[in-house]
Amino acid sequence: MFKNLIVYRIAQGWAPDLQAAEEALAKAPFMECGATQEKSIGWVPPRGEAHGALVESIGGQWIARLMTETKAIPASVLARKVKEKADRIEKETGRKPGRKESKELKDEAKLDLLPMAFTKQASMWVWIDPAAHLLVLDTGSQGRADEVVTLLVEALHGLSVSLLDTQTSPQAAMAHWLKEQEPPQGFTVDRECELKSASEEKAVVKYGRHPLDIAEVQAHIDAGKLPTKLAMTWDDRVSFVLTEGLQVRKLQFLDTVFEGQKSDEGGFDTDVAIATGELAKLIPDLIKALGGEAAP
Repeated sequence: MFKNLIVYRIAQGWAPDLQAAEEALAKAPFMECGATQEKSIGWVPPRGEAHGALVESIGGQWIARLMTETKAIPASVLARKVKEKADRIEKETGRKPGRKESKELKDEAKLDLLPMAFTKQASMWVWIDPAAHLLVLDTGSQGRADEVVTLLVEALHGLSVSLLDTQTSPQAAMAHWLKEQEPPQGFTVDRECELKSASEEKAVVKYGRHPLDIAEVQAHIDAGKLPTKLAMTWDDRVSFVLTEGLQVRKLQFLDTVFEGQKSDEGGFDTDVAIATGELAKLIPDLIKALGGEAAP
């Protein structure tokens, strides 16, 4: 269910109300793009059932799903259409379109092409843990996360959030774990990392499927390169890549999570319970490994 995580702290003072949240999201349901519409964004039933609830509560954990549809026109196609229009004007009037008219021609060409453009849909899982005061978004893009946060803050009365901030920066912590070969309790360092120089050259060294307990990695850190990504495993249950921006990527639940579960026991409720159950324990341990949360 979750592949990436961007985590926010929900400020005190927000009163969770499931029915109010349902009514608020129902005001912005997803609708496919119209003929000349470039982008559409809205909420869909996370369970995947038509006319289903837009916010599901499983074991006290709220799950929603945001759908985005976009239409893309290749730049070369748009440029060719604009040129055709400009050539027609020049042929008919004997003059070339000016800057303002060229912009208008581009807008006109886009409207002509949008009805024929292919659409692309993408969805994002949204998880609210009311008891722990956490908002978790399944994305690796801060831009997309900002968009969803804006929608939620506007929709849910009293909701205020801020990006999770820790006493120790992920970059400083990852550098220490690699240099001293001392991962935090409950975590192991895996075989993938990226180191980047802070100098003007911005030199980058990447290791993939490679042991990191080697002198070469420590030499890079001594030379001023700092980790921007580091693969880790938590409690032999969840593997992931931690980034310098405190994002979790390439999230994968390991086989130990599913031990004792029958093959026919899956389904939406089970998936949500497993994912949120594991992550509700991983996130606090990761915060602890980074020195706890910074004072507001």
